[in-house]
Amino acid sequence: MPLNELAVPMRVAGERQVKRMLETGRLEKLFIAEDADPEKAGPLEAEARRQGIPVEKVSDMVKLGRACAISRGALVAGIRR
Repeated sequence: MPLNELAVPMRVAGERQVKRMLETGRLEKLFIAEDADPEKAGPLEAEARRQGIPVEKVSDMVKLGRACAISRGALVAGIRR
């Protein structure tokens, strides 16, 4: 799981930002925490797969948040185009 991919300025973290990028077709890759609420993360994952966007699972929300340089856990994150 190469979380160092998220060490770029083009990253987005959080459900709302990722959803917005998916809706506008500007997401390149999606990261989802395995301990995320399936009701929230499931639709985002399904939409990403429908659009052919690679999806990568991360072990937990805290690690995903740290990879995005935020001080709390992140349900989802992504790299935008």
